[in-house]
Amino acid sequence: MRRFLAVLLTLVAVFGAGWLSLRRPDIPYDTLESAYASPESKYLALSDSERIHYRDQGNPDGPVIVLVHGFSASLHTWEPWVRALGDEYRLISLDLPGHGLTRGFDVDEMNVTSFGDVIVTLTDALGVDRFILAGNSMGGHTAWVYAVDHPGQVEALVLIGSAGWPPTEEELAETPWMFKALQYGLFRAIVRDLDNSAMIRAGLEASFVDQGAVTEDMVQRYVALNRAPGHRDAIMQLVADSNNRRLATPEQMESLQMPVLVMHGTEDQLVPYGQGEALANAIPGARLITYENVGHIVQEEIARRSAADLDAFLDENDLVQRTVSEETDLAITEEIGQ
Repeated sequence: MRRFLAVLLTLVAVFGAGWLSLRRPDIPYDTLESAYASPESKYLALSDSERIHYRDQGNPDGPVIVLVHGFSASLHTWEPWVRALGDEYRLISLDLPGHGLTRGFDVDEMNVTSFGDVIVTLTDALGVDRFILAGNSMGGHTAWVYAVDHPGQVEALVLIGSAGWPPTEEELAETPWMFKALQYGLFRAIVRDLDNSAMIRAGLEASFVDQGAVTEDMVQRYVALNRAPGHRDAIMQLVADSNNRRLATPEQMESLQMPVLVMHGTEDQLVPYGQGEALANAIPGARLITYENVGHIVQEEIARRSAADLDAFLDENDLVQRTVSEETDLAITEEIGQ
């Protein structure tokens, strides 16, 4: 028994020392803002502790597109689209609560419906009554829920690798063990403060077919913003609450009467292509664009192509007001195949 206890205490000591060595502290918001805010960054203060980080870029007189990022990401994911579409559109991107440089929200109340409330707050503050709403992954889930709840505000809906379609039993069985383990509070408490850079890197690499898109700067940005005060609790809560998400139903999808564009990569390892296809089939009149050999984050992996597809879709639905010269330039560009 004494030998057993000695071995047990040794293992506990080794585990404890390893756990302590892997713990990482929070990074203050001031430090993160100095690194990841931009001259275009703005903040909407809701209280002494709550404020939303957003950017309002592009053509101030153009059609408004509100851009909603995915799980564990930030508004930085939309910068390729901002560069591609900024001449024509006004692009409003935001960091959801628990993400990026947005701070101070109640962790226990974070879900796609409450994220929609943040969109309402921001667009009201900016005086934007109607807009095109685009979201990627969890942001896509947030976007279609918002469109169901606020149909009069959404002129068109764009879903990119969108979550929210009920998974099949086979897909549930393939859920990574880490996400299953995070359903348990004790496991969340153990891993909450540990260095997760390897897991974040692996998640990003799984999100792109083109591995060259996963740069060291990208990985470090995700890691750093994940360590903002309260963000790790938010991420853990979102994962733990995954079984209680508001999933798509035929009734909800049939209520979407605005133009809807679904973009999905065939090699999406986070939200299987079949879910995007099913989502598009359930929405009346939805357009599905399939991207062969493309992963989960279409707006970054094939930014110019996907932005051009969005622009063409909006033009077809009379949501773009072009001048005669712009229409001529577009026709010439299409004719020469560029």
